[in-house]
Amino acid sequence: MQHATLLELDLPGIKKLKSGKVREVFDLGDSLLFVATDRISAFDCVMPTGIPRKGEVLTQISYFWFSQTESFQSNHLISHAGDPLPAKLAPFAAQLGRRSMIVKKAQPLAIECVVRGYLAGSGWKEYRQNQTVCGIKLPPGLQESSELPEPIFTPATKAETGHDENISFDQAVAITGGAIAEQAREASLRIYMSARDYARTRGIIIADTKFEFGLVDGKLVLIDEVLTPDSSRFWPADQYQPGRGQPSYDKQFVRDYLETLVWNKTPPAPALSDEVVARTQAKYLEAYERLTGKPL
Repeated sequence: MQHATLLELDLPGIKKLKSGKVREVFDLGDSLLFVATDRISAFDCVMPTGIPRKGEVLTQISYFWFSQTESFQSNHLISHAGDPLPAKLAPFAAQLGRRSMIVKKAQPLAIECVVRGYLAGSGWKEYRQNQTVCGIKLPPGLQESSELPEPIFTPATKAETGHDENISFDQAVAITGGAIAEQAREASLRIYMSARDYARTRGIIIADTKFEFGLVDGKLVLIDEVLTPDSSRFWPADQYQPGRGQPSYDKQFVRDYLETLVWNKTPPAPALSDEVVARTQAKYLEAYERLTGKPL
């Protein structure tokens, strides 16, 4: 079955509030419509080539995790996976398909809530220099991809363009206030540990992840996407080997391909080859299938 790639989306008569790197956000009056496109970004540039069905994967994995965690963490969902669209969205069913969710309007926290269970990425870079991650002292002798003694909460600022910047917990407190920062840290660690333990039973290591929280009527709720290959590092457990970078269920093929090109990592980004698109799509679909136990 052929699947068209959705890169841009406008819904006549429905106000678009925001177009992010991947998501389109529409205003439904008393709620929001989130639509995950098939856009993919790397090195902070959106590629001109999309990954067919990627938006479906992100949305359906998020629905899965919202369902897994709702017993102990409230979230922003109004719609649930498989719910029919409201009447005013029914004409757009073909585009919205399994890539949309209707959510409560929340006031997002001005920090990214990152949890790291393993040493990778910017955390590994900082550890090699200072034996710390976001200022948190760690034991000596850890290797790249080592599991940490316990997961750590390492918040970051939100950058509209470019990279998010790692900050200390004290800086997070200064941005959100102490009570909210404490709640966000506690919730982030709890969700991560629950998801990590579940994913291990499915053959996936969740090395780290980034959560978004918002306030609805003063209450902290989980928002946006949850534990997807775009917001997390998923590693295949059967290939895990500390001391090196790990294969992963995300944009790895895209990044590896771009590194072979003569490109200065600023827009416009180059087109992706058919092979890279196919291999990346297969990884996203495999992540969904492994986590949920069923094909998408």
